[in-house]
Amino acid sequence: MNRYVLAGAVSAAALLGATAVHAADLEVTHWWTSAGEAAAVAEFARVFEEQTGHNWVDSALAGSGTGANPVIISRIIGGNPMGATQMNTGRDAEELIQAGLMRDLTDIAEEMNISEFYVDETLLEPCTYEGRIYCFPVNIHSWDWLWLSTAAYEEIGQPVPTNWNEYVESWPALEEAGILPFGLASGWPIAGIPGVLIAGVGGSDLVLSINRDKSVDAVRSDEFRAVAEALDDIRSVVSPETMVPSFGDVGNQLLTGEAAGNIHGDWLQGDLQVAGGVPGEDYECLPALGMGDQLTGGGDSFFFPVLPDGTDPEVVEAQTELARLLISPEAQLAFNLKKGSMPIRTDIDLSGANTCMQKAIGLLDNGLLPSGDFALSSDTQQQLQDLSIEFLDNDSISIDEYIDRYASIIESAD
Repeated sequence: MNRYVLAGAVSAAALLGATAVHAADLEVTHWWTSAGEAAAVAEFARVFEEQTGHNWVDSALAGSGTGANPVIISRIIGGNPMGATQMNTGRDAEELIQAGLMRDLTDIAEEMNISEFYVDETLLEPCTYEGRIYCFPVNIHSWDWLWLSTAAYEEIGQPVPTNWNEYVESWPALEEAGILPFGLASGWPIAGIPGVLIAGVGGSDLVLSINRDKSVDAVRSDEFRAVAEALDDIRSVVSPETMVPSFGDVGNQLLTGEAAGNIHGDWLQGDLQVAGGVPGEDYECLPALGMGDQLTGGGDSFFFPVLPDGTDPEVVEAQTELARLLISPEAQLAFNLKKGSMPIRTDIDLSGANTCMQKAIGLLDNGLLPSGDFALSSDTQQQLQDLSIEFLDNDSISIDEYIDRYASIIESAD
């Protein structure tokens, strides 16, 4: 049975309790700066201000998690916390939680009975410490998507591929036509590609063995070698000269047919929507590379730092109201339809979701696989990202060396 029930959205006002006595300014930090991301977070801000009377003070940070996390963490440790902050659903904030620097949200979770509507309660595991809840996941994101350009395949007179293998087979024809087989943004967008290949090419068991079990033997297996070979295939058709600054730029390449494909998270469709792209017409989206029946799952969570003594009580109340609102039906629907992610609620009407989101929802009944964000420490994630960037940038690194270095990182992972 599908986990999502088509039901009308309930007004968020019913979940917020009493309205504010006077408006408070609540600073909210996040790294949602692309066109699609900005449109999505604006929905959170709109609903918050309309429903509470408080002011959402937007504080967007550049650099995604790798660039923004150090700023967020240093401010909280340094005694200058924001009112609320977005971070990845995963282990990035675990030391802040253990240090008592994040607000306990357990009472709010129990009041809202979140166990009744969270589509996958495993998402709450990284938010939970000693039985208490310290963050609320607000969406389900997955890296596990292959995006393909309709225009590029019309140009070479071939049907749009239906899986990773067909896509790779089309690369010679694309290159002959002067089309980039694989569009790629520099920096952090490279980080998610190996994980997608592990799931799509290597399979679900390989994801569990590496991310959950930290198995070095799995990294040295034939299945992982196939993953490394697939990454080497990508390396053969990309170069620093063809990389663009951001994943949104890759989206534009797909819509114009300048690039034929890209591996990237489902948040790319938010930017494709803003640019006017229509799935099934201007681009195709293949979950799990068109080869698997499960997605690795993570996403974004909101944390509420403990505020200094003497803080205006209305600011603390604004934190409480925002925490409730972010997972309310109204905010969940408005935000996720713009973001391209799957909502965390099972009781909202998703009939307006595009075909890409519908494909993702269809796979949720098979359960989510643990993503790297979810299962690996920030330090381990950074080491793997650095290795992947170096491998794609340096042809002299052999597949064997890549496997050895990957195995070494996993061996020491916590």
